[in-house]
Amino acid sequence: MAETGRPSLYTPELADTICERLAGGESMRSISRDDDMPAMSTLFKWLREIESFSEQYARAKEECADMYAEDVIEIADNATNDWMENNDPDNPGFKLNGEHIQRSRVRIDARKWIAGKLKPKKYGEKVSQEISGPDGSPIHTVERVIVRPEKKDS
Repeated sequence: MAETGRPSLYTPELADTICERLAGGESMRSISRDDDMPAMSTLFKWLREIESFSEQYARAKEECADMYAEDVIEIADNATNDWMENNDPDNPGFKLNGEHIQRSRVRIDARKWIAGKLKPKKYGEKVSQEISGPDGSPIHTVERVIVRPEKKDS
C-alpha cells in the first residue's frame, strides 16, 4: 500500500478549511503542522499563485481581527485564577495572582496589536499630526502673485 504524504494539490474545499481555521485565530504555522494539511511553503506558494486563495486568505485574516477583538473582552472579563489560596498558616485566605494578571495583560495586548494590524481602520490606533511653526506658533504663509506680461498683437 502506497503511503500518502501531505496534500500539495490545491482544492477549493481544502482552501475553505484552511481559511476557516485562519479566521478562527489559528496561525498558518499551526495549520501547516497538521499531517493532513499542506506545508507552510505550499501555502505561501498558493498565496502567490492562486488569486482566489489569496483573496479568501485576506478575508479570513480580516475576520480573524474581529475574533481577536472579541477575545480581548473575554480575557478582560474573566477573573478566573486572579486570586489564589494563600498557604501561609499565619496569613490564611487568598492573595492576588499577579503572574496570571500579567499574562492576561500580555494576551490582551497581543490581540489588540494584531487586530490593529489586520484591520487598521477598525482596530488601529488613530494617528494625527499637527504641524506648527517655531515654538508651536502658526505657520506663516506668503501669497505670491505672478504677473505675466500680456501678449501684443502683431
